[in-house]
Amino acid sequence: MRIVLTAPIEEPVPPVKYGGTELVVSNLAEEMIRLGHEVYLLASGDSQTSAQLVPLIPTSLRKMYRPSEIDTWRNVLKVTQLAKVLQEIKRLQPDVVYNHQGWRLAPFIPLIDCPVFTTIHGPLNTPQEEFTYRHYPKTPLISISLNQRLAMPKLNWVKNIYNGIDIRLFPLSKAKNRDYFAFLGRVSPEKGLKEICLMIKNTQHKLKIAAKVDTVDVPYFEQEIKPLIDGQQIEFIGEIGPKQKARFLQKAKGLLLWLNWEEPFGLVVIEALACGTPVIVNRRGAMSEIMSNGKTGFLVSNLLEMQTQLDQVERISSKVCRQQVLDRFTARKMTTAYLSLATEKNNYLL
Repeated sequence: MRIVLTAPIEEPVPPVKYGGTELVVSNLAEEMIRLGHEVYLLASGDSQTSAQLVPLIPTSLRKMYRPSEIDTWRNVLKVTQLAKVLQEIKRLQPDVVYNHQGWRLAPFIPLIDCPVFTTIHGPLNTPQEEFTYRHYPKTPLISISLNQRLAMPKLNWVKNIYNGIDIRLFPLSKAKNRDYFAFLGRVSPEKGLKEICLMIKNTQHKLKIAAKVDTVDVPYFEQEIKPLIDGQQIEFIGEIGPKQKARFLQKAKGLLLWLNWEEPFGLVVIEALACGTPVIVNRRGAMSEIMSNGKTGFLVSNLLEMQTQLDQVERISSKVCRQQVLDRFTARKMTTAYLSLATEKNNYLL
């Protein structure tokens, strides 16, 4: 089968460091190729893939522009590169397109002569998304959690497919001395880093933070987080790449998250579990769908409960944590679910 995957252009595929959607697209491309399909990846030119790469822009936005410029050019290029997306789809004549660029492609899907499935990777909470999908209600959509659908339940949801990871990149931890809790991802108010830092300050535990600080989140980091970092109890490592990520998680007692938004999935959760590292997180977004309370960590209702559970993580089995990922969240399982839609493609041609 001839398949086109479209990817965001902020980061290469796969991302060098932070980048959830780009990692998912990379996993899909590699698995589809292993299964014998002809795959074309429409992404930034600095992507590294086994698929046939079709560069939409020469290099990813983060490499192309300074942080202060990205927000301006991001919005321009996300629109202007759509013309090339449509041209390449017409040239390649694929059997199916899996769109990971979100709502911007939706108005043009009726112009494409094959089924196009759009995966929603974030929460449906922007005016642009609400406006577009309400005006194009037949757009076939893939959710990454059932909770994600609640914001707009009447859209054309055709399948729920949980994200999957390359399990080989996250080996089961053999670390004997785990001496810190981990925060991994992005420094932002919705990820609750401030709340976690303040909670840790009330304990004897250590916290290590490996996270990206986006341009929009610099004031939050400087004003709310930096004063809490002392280099001893709370240490800030910064943004890390895939190889560092696995080692960082393997040596942690547990991963801590405090969600101030409806997290649509949470790749970092399954990455931690794959390493055998339990997770403590509040009950928001997709957490109740991807976590097993008391088996792979703890789902909590408040920060005091989270603090109490810090001393209970040692009773969580590392093997049980990893087995849940093997059973539910591998790249192969995810890819098989995507490909199953292609067998019904005639039902989704607009």
